[in-house]
Amino acid sequence: MLKVAIAEDDFRVAQIQEEFLSKIKDVTVIGKALNAKETIELLQKEEIDLLLLDNYLPDGIGTDLLPQIHADFPNVDVIMVTAANENHMLEKAIRNGVSNYLIKPVTLEKFVRTIEDYKRKKQLLHSNNEVNQALIDNFFGTSQTQDIKNLPTGVDPLTLQKVKGIIKGFEEGITIEEMGEQMGASRTTARRYLEYLVATNECTVEYTYGIIGRPERKYRIGRGL
Repeated sequence: MLKVAIAEDDFRVAQIQEEFLSKIKDVTVIGKALNAKETIELLQKEEIDLLLLDNYLPDGIGTDLLPQIHADFPNVDVIMVTAANENHMLEKAIRNGVSNYLIKPVTLEKFVRTIEDYKRKKQLLHSNNEVNQALIDNFFGTSQTQDIKNLPTGVDPLTLQKVKGIIKGFEEGITIEEMGEQMGASRTTARRYLEYLVATNECTVEYTYGIIGRPERKYRIGRGL
């Protein structure tokens, strides 16, 4: 469960953000703060994964809080959600390690897509004990455009890296059902990714037979992984 806090001086905007977050699976709002002081107090009291931070707070500037947040709460990620569209504000936020920067007004579609992208990146990091350049490129969005264009419809590059990481953990092979459970996805989705890796020679498939003799497909690491 992704634990989110909202730092926003306009309670109506904060309420809208909370409503947006309620539409995203496995996300919960732990608390809301109306100013910088309440934001720090909330981070001290609660275990927070992600802070949605406005820049113009009544008692301070959001980007000025970033160094303290990263020093005192290193496990808290920050996404700026603000009307601040000045170049120097964006640069300051980037230099202080924000995960993303949204300029108000933010549509529901853009908001949800940003949070989902953050979740995928977080899951990607946690699902791989080791990293390779392809994973890093996907994480930072620097993979070659042509590589992404070549992916078939329904195959997301970040999810693909997660699937590869899962396969590596199953030395004896993994079934479609097991992959679906590991991904938190349907059998259809799991099959799509596994069959794509077979088609690109990045994993192999073999049949095993159970007690009743029905063949079961098991997918193993291939040379490309």
